[in-house]
Amino acid sequence: MVRAEQKPGRRRAEPPPKRIRRRIAPRRPPTPPHTSGTPRPPRPANPSRESRRSRLGSVAARLFWFVLLLAGLTAVVLPWTGFEAPEEVRQAGAVTVTTLYTHGLAVRTGGRPLAAGGLALLLAGAAVLTGAGVLLAGAAVATVVAAALLGVLATTPAAKFSRVVREVLLATLVAAGGAFGAWAYGADLSMARTGYLVIGFSLLGALALVYRLGAGIHGLGRRGLIVIVGGVVLLTVTLAYTEALGRWGSPGMIETVEAALTRAEEVLGAVPRPLEVLLGFPALAWGVSTRARRRQGWWVTAFGAPGLAVVAASLLVPGADLAVVGMTVGYSLLLGLLLGYLIVRADLFLTGARGRRARRLEELAAHRPEPGRLEPLL
Repeated sequence: MVRAEQKPGRRRAEPPPKRIRRRIAPRRPPTPPHTSGTPRPPRPANPSRESRRSRLGSVAARLFWFVLLLAGLTAVVLPWTGFEAPEEVRQAGAVTVTTLYTHGLAVRTGGRPLAAGGLALLLAGAAVLTGAGVLLAGAAVATVVAAALLGVLATTPAAKFSRVVREVLLATLVAAGGAFGAWAYGADLSMARTGYLVIGFSLLGALALVYRLGAGIHGLGRRGLIVIVGGVVLLTVTLAYTEALGRWGSPGMIETVEAALTRAEEVLGAVPRPLEVLLGFPALAWGVSTRARRRQGWWVTAFGAPGLAVVAASLLVPGADLAVVGMTVGYSLLLGLLLGYLIVRADLFLTGARGRRARRLEELAAHRPEPGRLEPLL
């Protein structure tokens, strides 16, 4: 048999010897020696180390924020405990609460926290230093509105009603802190005008903030539109009925209502507020529960801002008793959560799955992702 290398014109390709292959193997260029005149090239950054530093810085900033807030709340609560503190301490605590609430609201909405907090510090500090009545009243109203909005945005979605109760309690505590901060300014206010101002500003501010959170107007749908119209109508009817009864009600009707309120105060110690019971707390509970399933739940949650604004303005009433105010908020919270529970159950019955087992499976699957409580929503 004739092999390939024996045929004329054809040769077999043979690999070069190992020694030659070693000689022709490419070599790496030698690294130039480092001299004192040439700078060393920068080392590549370690991403894990940078992320760790960023995380530690964020934790330190949040801890510092909470420490300052605790100090400010302590300064404004001290006069209610019987401890005689200088007026400067109380006013400094009020400025601290207003500044930190505004800063936290800017963080939650994805704005500019330093600019917002700095502006709040400048305006509140000017009001305290000058002692002008108009500036003090404006600082108190701004604190109430900021507390109501921060209370709404501090909530997170909750599928189970036990967690819904936790979120509503947290929002109420935020509003209560704002109540002490607003009172600490010592502003002379007309409660009728102040009530309308804080309710209107808080509702408009909440609707403006949740416009992007709730997927805009086009994301409402028929159901969301009914909720918004119903909430506005209920708020208008509640305020209009109260005002009409006080102005144009007959003397006999007014005496009957006042006697019933007096009798309820003697028995219960306080009377719940209709706005919180019928709109504020039920809207918060329903909105928090709906947000676990649908993004449009933010529109419902926004109607909790007027109720929280009433809580934050409760200590601005001249001669307010802390125990009576606390019982009023407690009764309103209890009845509002009860009404909210009924609304949530009715909503799940009409729009959700039928049967206990199906509802449990739906609760387990209802986990719409949202940023953490301390993270920006936008």
